[in-house]
Amino acid sequence: MILYNVTSSIEPTAAEAWLDYMRSTHMPEVMETGFFIKSQLCRLLNEEEGGITYAAQYYCLSLEQLEEYQAICAPSLRADMEKHFAGKYVSFRTVLEVVE
Repeated sequence: MILYNVTSSIEPTAAEAWLDYMRSTHMPEVMETGFFIKSQLCRLLNEEEGGITYAAQYYCLSLEQLEEYQAICAPSLRADMEKHFAGKYVSFRTVLEVVE
């Protein structure tokens, strides 16, 4: 199992709208691609100064599935996020293998 983790720090003034967008639009659209079997959204409790940080986590069965998602679906989903929140967030992505 592969865990695709997208950690985002959002400006406080945009945090409520970003969270609503993630819950109502972005995460459902990611799941509708069919590449992932489970998702969750976590808020970091030890936050950095100047932003509110969340981790969107998506589980898929193989690295090949994730790579296919990244090639086919991710560019348009990222562009849509940028259209709504340009300059109001920064994200970085990590890929983990679930060992237990």
